[in-house]
Amino acid sequence: MAETTLPTISTESNGQELIEILGAREHNLKNVDLTIPRNKLVVITGISGSGKSSLAFDTIYAEGQRRYMESFSAYARGFIGSMERPDVDKIEGLSPVISIEQKTTSKNPRSTVGTTTEIYDFLRLLYARAGEAFSYVTGDKMVQFSQDQVIDQILRDYENRKTILLAPVIRGRKGHYRELFVQIAKQGYTKVRVDGEIQDIVPKMQLDRFKIHDIEVVIDRIIPKDEDRFRLSQSVGKALQMGKGLMLLQDDQDQTRWFSKNLMDPVSGISYDEPAPNAFSFNSPYGWCPTCQGLGVIEEITIDSIIPDKKLSISRGAIAPIGEYRELWIFKQLEVLLKPFKVGLTTPIEKFPPEALEMMMYGTDEPVPVPSKKYEGTEWNTKYEGIINFLKRQQESGSDKIQDWLKDFLVIKSCPECNGARLKKEALWFKIDNKNIAELANMQISELASWTMGLEDRISDRQQVIGKEVLKEIRKRIGFLLNIGLDYLTLNRPLRSLSGGEAQRIRLATQIGTQLVGVLYIMDEPSIGLHQRDNVKLIQSLKDLRDLGNTVLVVEHDKDMMLESDYLVDIGPGAGRHGGSVVGQGTPQQFLENHSTTSDYLSGRRSIEIPAERRKGNGKTLKISGANGNNLKNVTLKLPLGTMISITGVSGSGKSTLIHETLFPILNQHFYRSKREPMVYKSVEGLEHLDKVIEVDQSPIGRTPRSNPATYTGMFSDIRTLFSELPEAKIRGYKAGRFSFNVKGGRCEGCEGAG
Repeated sequence: MAETTLPTISTESNGQELIEILGAREHNLKNVDLTIPRNKLVVITGISGSGKSSLAFDTIYAEGQRRYMESFSAYARGFIGSMERPDVDKIEGLSPVISIEQKTTSKNPRSTVGTTTEIYDFLRLLYARAGEAFSYVTGDKMVQFSQDQVIDQILRDYENRKTILLAPVIRGRKGHYRELFVQIAKQGYTKVRVDGEIQDIVPKMQLDRFKIHDIEVVIDRIIPKDEDRFRLSQSVGKALQMGKGLMLLQDDQDQTRWFSKNLMDPVSGISYDEPAPNAFSFNSPYGWCPTCQGLGVIEEITIDSIIPDKKLSISRGAIAPIGEYRELWIFKQLEVLLKPFKVGLTTPIEKFPPEALEMMMYGTDEPVPVPSKKYEGTEWNTKYEGIINFLKRQQESGSDKIQDWLKDFLVIKSCPECNGARLKKEALWFKIDNKNIAELANMQISELASWTMGLEDRISDRQQVIGKEVLKEIRKRIGFLLNIGLDYLTLNRPLRSLSGGEAQRIRLATQIGTQLVGVLYIMDEPSIGLHQRDNVKLIQSLKDLRDLGNTVLVVEHDKDMMLESDYLVDIGPGAGRHGGSVVGQGTPQQFLENHSTTSDYLSGRRSIEIPAERRKGNGKTLKISGANGNNLKNVTLKLPLGTMISITGVSGSGKSTLIHETLFPILNQHFYRSKREPMVYKSVEGLEHLDKVIEVDQSPIGRTPRSNPATYTGMFSDIRTLFSELPEAKIRGYKAGRFSFNVKGGRCEGCEGAG
């Protein structure tokens, strides 16, 4: 995202503001001169490869970015560098630019729909200021007292009764605490309550260091009366100070009661810190679950992951990390370890008793006597660690090479501590309308919108006052997501799992929420992946962005988008060197009168004919039954092989879950033994009719800046071989690598083959 300084704006004689581009020659553009209106919805269209993106992104957006960078001081530019001017003579009337491209914004597993749209940030603020705390032990509502309230409660409930005021200093921790007792005695206190029993502090007093203890200091023994309020006030103040906001009262019947200046459960005595917004953040150590550190999942080594085929024996390589039998110490240990269970290295794993498998994986404290070959009649008594324990140790402290090797045996599982909620347990017990923040993050956007409607009628007056403005902002941003057809997403959906079109529309909703004015937005095919039913919502959102006072420039092929635009520009007529010219422009009505390829299809003069006959296929089928991944409801799919098949449905209906996340991983496992697990399904039939599977998706194919179509398709290998066979190359002793821009000796060392 970038902005530019606002230059002089060109105007027509009728006063309409314009953006003028003169002499654009970037990539395949052929000295393009173009004038487009500002504060309108403008669509740039044309066949694939005609130069649409070169004009929109590599010329207009690049120049906008460059001007923004030029607005920095020379000192700042020394750190961030400067940008090259695009190949264009002049651009006038350019506003600050923001690009919303078709790329997933972040590969970070912590980036979610909620954090990107900032809805989750407002929810955190709402829960920190208006949430009601409940105890995770008893489920009761937490209470919070001021010092005066504590004194009033004691006078009301314990008047004329013998009470002991206690300050907790140790709660549920091991240790002998010799120094602590000395320190308490130096402060003038003579008695402590240790594990529920009041004792005198004596010299060299200490506890069992291996047991868990609770220690409270006896602050005062008092019979509460109104005339003793001053003494009670001093004792309560000292108890709360020493107990860090927490104190305990023991009555004449040895019953105890907790009081706290923090949020506290009066029954169990547990207390929470004063909530802050970062206490509900899975990106902050103050809020994330300590087990998964806010990711919601953990990587774990399991028995199934290291023994994929239980029909094999250990000697045949059933235990994947150690492979087939060799003269190694581990196999000798296993042989001795398994002997009492009457199984051996040649026994299939499926016949092992559970306790033998458990011991083999997790080890034993008993020494394992392995006979010595070198010294006959003697044994080596060694401790057996267990295969899973060994692999876990390597996972924590092994080298990078070992870490990569271990990835084959790691299984991603939902975090057992937070069950995928990502937050620590205290945060999950703050509720509004009986819902915690994780439950809201798991709701679909449409469901969340329903929950927020009428919420004021279901919460207290105090919560209404606090949450009024925050709720207004949340509803507004949810409304943007509903308008662009993303009502099926959830706030905790990772951003990296979204399709290109979904990620782009998420960014679009965020931009609408910022309410910027006077900006030039440039977008790359936002309708991709969107069902026609939701296209109307998207177009309306773009118009809303325009009506705020912005110019919206869209690179698009969609018919509805083109016809709804204020102005159309057609780049063509062909692709590559045959394109790069403006072949038509004007309002949609004017554009339809042109005779470009696009206007012919748009007006109906040309069309894609529906075939009269369809392929019958080879008569074989592929059938998947009982697919239940994500939102699929026990789906059975029967695909006729030898045909072209289209899977369609409204956005979020489960198309990708069924094909990309269930069927493709099944085929990938079958043909290539892939580790990727498919979504839940019951059975699959017809795999024997196929011999391979290839997934073609929207991800870029180039892994390095030097990748190009010739290297990717393998054509360049043949070209290099051809050149190495030339007589001059043979005389000089050149091999194929001499003609490669990827290796030393062939590439230009000035740019290292990048050109």
